[in-house]
Amino acid sequence: MAAALMANTLYSLGFVLEKRALTSLPEVTIRNPARLLRLVLGSPLWIGGSLALASGFGAQLVVYRTLPIAAAQGIFVSGLVLLVLLSARLLGEETTGRERYALGAILAALLMVVLSLKEGSDTVSRSAPYQLILLVCVPSLAGGVWLYGAAERRTRHRHRAPTTGVEYGVAVGLLYGVSSLAIKGVSSYLTSSGLGGAVAGLLKSPYPYLLLFTGAFGLVMSQAALQRCRASLIVPVCTTVTCLYTAVLGTLSFGEALPHDPLRLALRLAGTVLAVSVLLAMPKHDQPAPETPPQPPIATKELTPP
Repeated sequence: MAAALMANTLYSLGFVLEKRALTSLPEVTIRNPARLLRLVLGSPLWIGGSLALASGFGAQLVVYRTLPIAAAQGIFVSGLVLLVLLSARLLGEETTGRERYALGAILAALLMVVLSLKEGSDTVSRSAPYQLILLVCVPSLAGGVWLYGAAERRTRHRHRAPTTGVEYGVAVGLLYGVSSLAIKGVSSYLTSSGLGGAVAGLLKSPYPYLLLFTGAFGLVMSQAALQRCRASLIVPVCTTVTCLYTAVLGTLSFGEALPHDPLRLALRLAGTVLAVSVLLAMPKHDQPAPETPPQPPIATKELTPP
Protein backbone atom coordinates (compact mmCIF):
# COMPACT_ATOMS: atom_id res chain seq x y z
CA MET A 1 0.00 0.00 0.00
CA ALA A 2 2.82 2.43 0.86
CA ALA A 3 4.56 1.67 -2.44
CA ALA A 4 1.30 2.25 -4.36
CA LEU A 5 0.73 5.63 -2.71
CA MET A 6 4.36 6.57 -3.40
CA ALA A 7 3.92 5.60 -7.06
CA ASN A 8 0.77 7.78 -7.23
CA THR A 9 2.62 10.80 -5.87
CA LEU A 10 5.61 10.35 -8.15
CA TYR A 11 3.51 9.81 -11.27
CA SER A 12 1.30 12.86 -10.59
CA LEU A 13 4.29 15.09 -9.83
CA GLY A 14 6.16 13.81 -12.90
CA PHE A 15 3.30 14.51 -15.31
CA VAL A 16 2.74 18.01 -13.92
CA LEU A 17 6.45 18.92 -14.10
CA GLU A 18 6.66 17.65 -17.69
CA LYS A 19 3.54 19.62 -18.67
CA ARG A 20 4.96 22.80 -17.13
CA ALA A 21 8.22 22.32 -18.96
CA LEU A 22 6.45 21.68 -22.28
CA THR A 23 4.45 24.92 -22.06
CA SER A 24 7.67 26.92 -22.37
CA LEU A 25 9.07 24.88 -25.28
CA PRO A 26 8.41 25.32 -29.01
CA GLU A 27 5.70 23.12 -30.50
CA VAL A 28 6.69 19.45 -30.69
CA THR A 29 5.27 16.76 -32.95
CA ILE A 30 5.56 13.00 -33.34
CA ARG A 31 6.53 13.56 -36.97
CA ASN A 32 9.92 14.84 -35.78
CA PRO A 33 10.84 12.71 -32.74
CA ALA A 34 14.54 13.65 -32.84
CA ARG A 35 13.71 17.35 -32.42
CA LEU A 36 11.22 16.51 -29.66
CA LEU A 37 13.83 14.58 -27.69
CA ARG A 38 16.43 17.30 -28.21
CA LEU A 39 14.08 19.95 -26.85
CA VAL A 40 12.85 18.04 -23.80
CA LEU A 41 16.31 16.78 -22.84
CA GLY A 42 17.49 20.38 -22.78
CA SER A 43 14.91 21.29 -20.11
CA PRO A 44 16.00 20.65 -16.47
CA LEU A 45 12.36 20.84 -15.34
CA TRP A 46 11.33 18.14 -17.82
CA ILE A 47 14.24 15.94 -16.73
CA GLY A 48 13.07 16.31 -13.11
CA GLY A 49 9.58 15.19 -14.15
CA SER A 50 10.91 12.19 -16.06
CA LEU A 51 13.02 11.14 -13.05
CA ALA A 52 9.88 11.27 -10.89
CA LEU A 53 8.07 9.04 -13.40
CA ALA A 54 11.01 6.60 -13.45
CA SER A 55 10.92 6.42 -9.65
CA GLY A 56 7.18 5.72 -9.85
CA PHE A 57 7.99 2.83 -12.18
CA GLY A 58 10.27 1.35 -9.50
CA ALA A 59 7.54 1.65 -6.87
CA GLN A 60 5.10 -0.03 -9.27
CA LEU A 61 7.36 -3.07 -9.51
CA VAL A 62 7.12 -3.50 -5.74
CA VAL A 63 3.32 -3.18 -5.84
CA TYR A 64 2.90 -5.90 -8.47
CA ARG A 65 4.88 -8.35 -6.34
CA THR A 66 2.49 -8.04 -3.41
CA LEU A 67 -0.99 -7.09 -4.69
CA PRO A 68 -3.39 -8.59 -7.23
CA ILE A 69 -3.52 -6.66 -10.51
CA ALA A 70 -7.08 -5.37 -10.01
CA ALA A 71 -6.33 -4.18 -6.46
CA ALA A 72 -3.21 -2.35 -7.63
CA GLN A 73 -5.15 -0.51 -10.36
CA GLY A 74 -7.81 0.62 -7.89
CA ILE A 75 -5.13 2.21 -5.71
CA PHE A 76 -3.21 3.70 -8.62
CA VAL A 77 -6.27 5.51 -9.93
CA SER A 78 -6.71 7.32 -6.61
CA GLY A 79 -3.77 9.44 -7.71
CA LEU A 80 -6.14 11.28 -10.09
CA VAL A 81 -7.29 13.47 -7.20
CA LEU A 82 -3.72 14.54 -6.45
CA LEU A 83 -3.07 15.16 -10.15
CA VAL A 84 -6.09 17.47 -10.53
CA LEU A 85 -5.05 19.41 -7.40
CA LEU A 86 -1.46 19.80 -8.64
CA SER A 87 -2.65 20.82 -12.10
CA ALA A 88 -4.85 23.56 -10.64
CA ARG A 89 -2.11 24.76 -8.28
CA LEU A 90 0.98 24.59 -10.49
CA LEU A 91 -0.48 24.85 -14.00
CA GLY A 92 -3.53 27.04 -13.43
CA GLU A 93 -5.79 24.50 -15.20
CA GLU A 94 -9.47 24.55 -14.30
CA THR A 95 -11.86 21.68 -15.03
CA THR A 96 -15.47 22.26 -16.05
CA GLY A 97 -18.39 21.10 -13.93
CA ARG A 98 -19.13 18.26 -16.35
CA GLU A 99 -15.52 17.10 -16.22
CA ARG A 100 -15.46 17.19 -12.42
CA TYR A 101 -18.60 15.04 -12.30
CA ALA A 102 -16.99 12.65 -14.78
CA LEU A 103 -13.80 12.37 -12.71
CA GLY A 104 -15.87 11.80 -9.58
CA ALA A 105 -17.79 9.03 -11.34
CA ILE A 106 -14.53 7.42 -12.47
CA LEU A 107 -13.22 7.43 -8.91
CA ALA A 108 -16.51 5.94 -7.68
CA ALA A 109 -16.34 3.24 -10.36
CA LEU A 110 -12.83 2.25 -9.45
CA LEU A 111 -13.69 2.35 -5.75
CA MET A 112 -16.26 -0.32 -6.58
CA VAL A 113 -13.43 -2.39 -8.06
CA VAL A 114 -11.42 -2.00 -4.84
CA LEU A 115 -14.42 -3.00 -2.70
CA SER A 116 -14.75 -6.16 -4.76
CA LEU A 117 -11.40 -7.34 -3.38
CA LYS A 118 -11.03 -9.51 -0.33
CA GLU A 119 -7.74 -9.96 1.47
CA GLY A 120 -6.58 -13.57 1.55
CA SER A 121 -8.92 -14.80 -1.18
CA ASP A 122 -7.37 -12.93 -4.13
CA THR A 123 -4.28 -14.61 -5.52
CA VAL A 124 -1.18 -12.84 -6.86
CA SER A 125 -0.09 -14.58 -10.05
CA ARG A 126 3.57 -14.65 -11.07
CA SER A 127 3.54 -15.67 -14.74
CA ALA A 128 1.48 -15.91 -17.92
CA PRO A 129 1.91 -17.77 -21.24
CA TYR A 130 3.99 -15.66 -23.63
CA GLN A 131 1.70 -16.45 -26.56
CA LEU A 132 -1.30 -15.11 -24.64
CA ILE A 133 0.54 -11.93 -23.64
CA LEU A 134 1.53 -11.25 -27.26
CA LEU A 135 -2.00 -12.02 -28.47
CA VAL A 136 -3.33 -9.39 -26.09
CA CYS A 137 -0.61 -6.77 -26.42
CA VAL A 138 0.21 -6.60 -30.14
CA PRO A 139 -3.33 -5.62 -31.32
CA SER A 140 -3.53 -3.12 -28.45
CA LEU A 141 -0.29 -1.45 -29.52
CA ALA A 142 -1.45 -1.27 -33.13
CA GLY A 143 -4.81 0.15 -32.05
CA GLY A 144 -3.20 2.79 -29.84
CA VAL A 145 -0.82 4.00 -32.56
CA TRP A 146 -3.66 4.07 -35.13
CA LEU A 147 -5.99 6.02 -32.81
CA TYR A 148 -3.28 8.57 -32.03
CA GLY A 149 -2.57 9.05 -35.74
CA ALA A 150 -6.28 9.51 -36.45
CA ALA A 151 -6.53 12.14 -33.69
CA GLU A 152 -3.51 13.95 -35.13
CA ARG A 153 -5.07 14.05 -38.60
CA ARG A 154 -8.34 15.43 -37.24
CA THR A 155 -6.64 18.21 -35.29
CA ARG A 156 -4.97 19.46 -38.48
CA HIS A 157 -8.37 20.21 -40.07
CA ARG A 158 -9.21 23.88 -40.29
CA HIS A 159 -12.03 25.37 -38.21
CA ARG A 160 -12.09 22.30 -35.93
CA ALA A 161 -13.01 22.93 -32.30
CA PRO A 162 -10.06 22.59 -29.91
CA THR A 163 -9.80 19.03 -28.61
CA THR A 164 -9.83 18.15 -24.91
CA GLY A 165 -7.40 15.30 -25.52
CA VAL A 166 -9.71 12.34 -24.83
CA GLU A 167 -8.58 10.54 -28.02
CA TYR A 168 -4.93 11.17 -27.15
CA GLY A 169 -5.49 9.91 -23.62
CA VAL A 170 -7.13 6.68 -24.82
CA ALA A 171 -4.34 6.04 -27.35
CA VAL A 172 -1.52 6.62 -24.86
CA GLY A 173 -3.47 4.70 -22.21
CA LEU A 174 -3.49 1.61 -24.42
CA LEU A 175 0.30 1.79 -24.77
CA TYR A 176 0.77 2.29 -21.05
CA GLY A 177 -1.65 -0.58 -20.40
CA VAL A 178 0.66 -2.88 -22.36
CA SER A 179 3.59 -1.39 -20.45
CA SER A 180 1.81 -2.14 -17.17
CA LEU A 181 1.37 -5.80 -18.17
CA ALA A 182 5.06 -5.91 -19.08
CA ILE A 183 5.97 -4.46 -15.67
CA LYS A 184 3.86 -7.17 -14.05
CA GLY A 185 5.78 -9.76 -16.08
CA VAL A 186 9.16 -8.26 -15.12
CA SER A 187 8.19 -8.30 -11.45
CA SER A 188 7.76 -12.07 -11.63
CA TYR A 189 11.49 -12.46 -12.32
CA LEU A 190 12.49 -10.44 -9.25
CA THR A 191 11.71 -13.45 -7.09
CA SER A 192 13.89 -15.82 -9.10
CA SER A 193 16.90 -17.26 -7.31
CA GLY A 194 20.18 -16.05 -8.71
CA LEU A 195 20.69 -12.80 -10.60
CA GLY A 196 22.16 -14.50 -13.67
CA GLY A 197 19.25 -16.88 -14.09
CA ALA A 198 16.71 -14.12 -13.55
CA VAL A 199 18.32 -11.89 -16.21
CA ALA A 200 18.63 -14.76 -18.69
CA GLY A 201 15.00 -15.76 -18.19
CA LEU A 202 13.86 -12.14 -18.51
CA LEU A 203 15.70 -11.64 -21.82
CA LYS A 204 14.01 -14.75 -23.24
CA SER A 205 10.58 -13.31 -22.39
CA PRO A 206 8.71 -10.63 -24.41
CA TYR A 207 8.50 -8.24 -21.44
CA PRO A 208 11.69 -6.17 -21.88
CA TYR A 209 10.96 -5.68 -25.57
CA LEU A 210 7.38 -4.61 -24.89
CA LEU A 211 8.75 -2.12 -22.35
CA LEU A 212 11.24 -0.73 -24.89
CA PHE A 213 8.52 -0.26 -27.52
CA THR A 214 5.97 1.31 -25.18
CA GLY A 215 8.67 3.43 -23.52
CA ALA A 216 9.91 4.89 -26.81
CA PHE A 217 6.53 5.42 -28.47
CA GLY A 218 4.78 6.38 -25.23
CA LEU A 219 7.39 9.05 -24.51
CA VAL A 220 7.04 10.74 -27.89
CA MET A 221 3.24 10.43 -28.06
CA SER A 222 2.56 11.54 -24.50
CA GLN A 223 4.78 14.64 -24.69
CA ALA A 224 3.17 15.90 -27.90
CA ALA A 225 -0.29 15.28 -26.42
CA LEU A 226 0.57 16.93 -23.09
CA GLN A 227 1.73 20.08 -24.86
CA ARG A 228 -1.54 20.38 -26.79
CA CYS A 229 -4.06 19.44 -24.09
CA ARG A 230 -4.76 19.99 -20.41
CA ALA A 231 -2.91 17.61 -18.10
CA SER A 232 -5.90 17.68 -15.73
CA LEU A 233 -7.99 15.89 -18.39
CA ILE A 234 -5.65 13.91 -20.64
CA VAL A 235 -3.79 12.21 -17.76
CA PRO A 236 -6.98 11.04 -15.96
CA VAL A 237 -8.29 9.60 -19.24
CA CYS A 238 -4.95 7.90 -19.91
CA THR A 239 -4.82 6.57 -16.34
CA THR A 240 -8.38 5.23 -16.50
CA VAL A 241 -7.74 3.38 -19.77
CA THR A 242 -4.47 1.99 -18.43
CA CYS A 243 -6.03 0.81 -15.17
CA LEU A 244 -9.07 -0.78 -16.79
CA TYR A 245 -6.96 -2.43 -19.48
CA THR A 246 -4.55 -3.84 -16.90
CA ALA A 247 -7.25 -4.86 -14.42
CA VAL A 248 -9.38 -6.70 -16.98
CA LEU A 249 -6.89 -8.17 -19.46
CA GLY A 250 -4.11 -8.53 -16.89
CA THR A 251 -6.37 -10.47 -14.55
CA LEU A 252 -7.36 -12.82 -17.37
CA SER A 253 -3.86 -13.15 -18.87
CA PHE A 254 -2.11 -13.87 -15.57
CA GLY A 255 -4.87 -16.17 -14.36
CA GLU A 256 -5.98 -14.18 -11.34
CA ALA A 257 -9.52 -15.47 -10.86
CA LEU A 258 -12.56 -13.22 -10.65
CA PRO A 259 -14.50 -13.17 -7.35
CA HIS A 260 -16.83 -16.12 -6.72
CA ASP A 261 -19.06 -14.15 -4.37
CA PRO A 262 -21.97 -12.64 -6.41
CA LEU A 263 -21.82 -9.25 -4.65
CA ARG A 264 -18.08 -8.82 -5.18
CA LEU A 265 -18.37 -9.95 -8.79
CA ALA A 266 -21.21 -7.48 -9.39
CA LEU A 267 -19.17 -4.65 -7.87
CA ARG A 268 -16.17 -5.40 -10.07
CA LEU A 269 -18.19 -5.70 -13.28
CA ALA A 270 -20.39 -2.66 -12.53
CA GLY A 271 -17.34 -0.54 -11.71
CA THR A 272 -15.70 -1.48 -14.99
CA VAL A 273 -18.82 -0.75 -17.03
CA LEU A 274 -19.39 2.60 -15.27
CA ALA A 275 -15.82 3.77 -15.85
CA VAL A 276 -15.96 2.87 -19.55
CA SER A 277 -19.36 4.58 -19.95
CA VAL A 278 -18.15 7.78 -18.32
CA LEU A 279 -15.05 7.75 -20.47
CA LEU A 280 -17.13 7.50 -23.64
CA ALA A 281 -19.43 10.32 -22.49
CA MET A 282 -16.68 12.81 -21.65
CA PRO A 283 -16.58 15.97 -23.82
CA LYS A 284 -14.31 15.64 -26.83
CA HIS A 285 -13.81 19.37 -27.43
CA ASP A 286 -13.02 22.40 -25.30
CA GLN A 287 -15.37 25.33 -25.42
CA PRO A 288 -13.83 28.15 -27.46
CA ALA A 289 -12.84 31.16 -25.44
CA PRO A 290 -15.46 33.93 -25.64
CA GLU A 291 -14.48 36.71 -27.95
CA THR A 292 -13.97 40.08 -26.31
CA PRO A 293 -16.21 42.66 -28.00
CA PRO A 294 -14.30 45.57 -29.49
CA GLN A 295 -14.21 48.59 -27.23
CA PRO A 296 -15.52 51.85 -28.68
CA PRO A 297 -12.90 54.55 -29.15
CA ILE A 298 -12.62 57.04 -26.33
CA ALA A 299 -13.99 60.36 -27.41
CA THR A 300 -11.54 63.20 -27.09
CA LYS A 301 -12.46 66.83 -26.92
CA GLU A 302 -10.79 68.94 -29.53
CA LEU A 303 -8.95 71.90 -28.13
CA THR A 304 -9.32 75.20 -30.01
CA PRO A 305 -6.17 77.28 -29.94
CA PRO A 306 -6.66 80.69 -28.34
